[in-house]
Amino acid sequence: MLTKKIAVLFSGSGSNLEAILKKVHNQIFNGVKIEVCLCICNKPGAFGIERAKKFGLETLVIESAKFKNREEFDAVLVEQILKSGADLTVLAGFMRILTPVFTAQIKAINLHPSILPLFKGAHAIKESFESDMMIGGVSVHYVSEELDGGKLIAQRAFEREDGMSLDEWEAKIHAIEHEILPQSIIKILTKEVNV
Repeated sequence: MLTKKIAVLFSGSGSNLEAILKKVHNQIFNGVKIEVCLCICNKPGAFGIERAKKFGLETLVIESAKFKNREEFDAVLVEQILKSGADLTVLAGFMRILTPVFTAQIKAINLHPSILPLFKGAHAIKESFESDMMIGGVSVHYVSEELDGGKLIAQRAFEREDGMSLDEWEAKIHAIEHEILPQSIIKILTKEVNV
């Protein structure tokens, strides 16, 4: 049986990491077993580290704040990912802008809480909520040198409900994220989408 390995990078609570671990890790899809071989977090004390432990996985903590620049940090990420043998790297709430040191060497996908190309960057949820848009949504895309600008893999939208609060908007986005990211991983690693 063919096994495909993924590395998951995160910065915070790790809810998308947990969705991957529940829905994808050590499971078989179209004759392909998918396993999480590496978890990396750039923030010590992030709750996602505990989520990984529940599934028997240790998290490698590489503190981005301890590096002189982004390129040095990215070089260490690349080294660890290549060493792990990961076939795909998944940015699941990884709050770092990556440099060409990373993007030129690692095949990665990113989860973004908006319908790209709208609302790029770190404040997409708040910005999309405060806009006049009648829809919100989630995108999964390949990581490229352009921030939130790589080729799209999947998108899912929802309609704004009357009187919807920011918390409700954010909860809807997270619920979609927990579905669309595992589905995208499966499609890529079982060759249902072009890599």
